[in-house]
Order: sequence, then C-alpha cells, then structure tokens
Amino acid sequence: MITIRRMTIDDLGLGIKLSGQAGWNQTEADWRRFIELEPEGCFVGELNGRSVGTTTTCVFRKTAWIAMVLVDVNARHKGVGTTLLKHSIEYLKSRQVRTIRLDATSLGRPIYEKLGFVPDYELARFEGRATEARESVTVVAAAPELFAEIIEFDKRTTGRERAKMLGRLFEEFPENVRIVRRAGKIEGFITMRPGANAVQIGPCTATGEAGPALFCDALDRCAAKPVFVDIPLDNTEAVKVAESNELAVQRTLTRMSWGRKPVDNPQSSWASSGAEKG
Repeated sequence: MITIRRMTIDDLGLGIKLSGQAGWNQTEADWRRFIELEPEGCFVGELNGRSVGTTTTCVFRKTAWIAMVLVDVNARHKGVGTTLLKHSIEYLKSRQVRTIRLDATSLGRPIYEKLGFVPDYELARFEGRATEARESVTVVAAAPELFAEIIEFDKRTTGRERAKMLGRLFEEFPENVRIVRRAGKIEGFITMRPGANAVQIGPCTATGEAGPALFCDALDRCAAKPVFVDIPLDNTEAVKVAESNELAVQRTLTRMSWGRKPVDNPQSSWASSGAEKG
C-alpha cells in the first residue's frame, strides 16, 4: 500500500540517500532549504510502511515548482513516484496556483505529459572543471543592501516572481552574490552554491553584455573545481560561453508547465537555479 505524508527535517537522511542513489548534486543544506521554504508542501511516499520516495514543491505566488521526485531503487515501478506527483499537484491546487513548472529528464517527460504538463523549452546541464576566465566588463561583490534591488531586477527581466528562493540563497551565501552595476543600475547578477558532486553555478540573470562577464567571473572564482551549470538552450550566447570554456553537456532537461502558460524570458537566463528551483 502507498501512503503519502509530509516531509520533515527528520527525513533529511532519506533525501540525501535518494538523491545520492540518483547521482544528483543536492546536499543536506539543499534538502533543508526545500523543507523550510515550503514546510507544508514537501512529501514522503511510503510503500507498505517504509519511506521510499520524495517530492518537493515551492510556491512563488501563483506559480509553483515541483522537484526532487525520487524513489528508492528497490521500490521503483510500483506507482510511488506517480502517486507523489499527483499528491503534489493537488496540494498546489489547494494553494490556488495557476501554473506548475518542473524540469523533466527524458525518462520522466512521458509521465509528466500524461498528467497534463506541456514542454516550454530545453535546458542543458553543462559540466567540467572551471578554468580562469576574464571579461572586460567589471563584476563586483554585491553588498547586502542591494539584494532587494537584485531581486526586483530578476523579476523585471525574467517575468518570474521568485523572491522567496533568491532571498534564501542570498542569505545563505552572501559572499557568492556578484553583480554588474553601472550608472547606478543592476545589469545582471550571479550566485553559486556547493553541491554533492560539483559547485552549482546559478542562478544568473543578466543583459547580453553583462551575462558573459558574470559567467566568466563565476568560472574564475571556481577555478580547478568541478562545476555544473544549467543553461536554457534558447540563450545561445550562454551556450557559447560554456563551450568556449571547455564545459560539456552532461544531460538535457525539458522545462514543462501545467495550467496557465508561464511568463518567461529564457534568453535572459545565463544559468538556471538548478532543476529543483528553476
């Protein structure tokens, strides 16, 4: 029998175990962040009383994300993942969400399509070992008093409301928030965070001129470390920067949505927050 319950901090070990089985990049801090950002919207699937699956949600006003749909290798193909997904969708409906989004692997996409999700655009996860990189546009550390301005720039540029998530990342890793700011105006920002397998670069929202500088600044600050960067393929300039710095595609993902068509501007995204945060 499959049952669903709310995920709590006591389930951090389960999350780490399942993301590790899948070879994903999440750390304990990531799982803690999922739960604390949406304490009522993260779930555990149990099969015959044993905790074997997870899913997380995060609500940004009328848009929400589903992520971390994971099932123990010994409990797959028994309906646990689909049951968790359906439960998450019903939870988000109860929150009056108009749009639900997620990043799907090629294996997961058919399942999501059966539940009414449609493809929006493709992303690629680039990986490699960061090398020193330089651009002529100046990139500087962002003072905490600029964080609200950065979040407003992100909303204005991408059309997406994600202040809750960005604010949390900035609070956890203030030293990693970097910006291009000229004539008193933000032209782009980037941040990064440690992962289980590599440094996750992103999110990065920027203009066409600021984007390459921020991307290269992040690579320079991660020099000699393994990195992951998730890039919308519609942003061809970001793809060129990744390839010119010897990063290679590890896998592709399809950003999908359910409900009202989302407002989005993938050309302004030089790096996604990661598949679990958009």
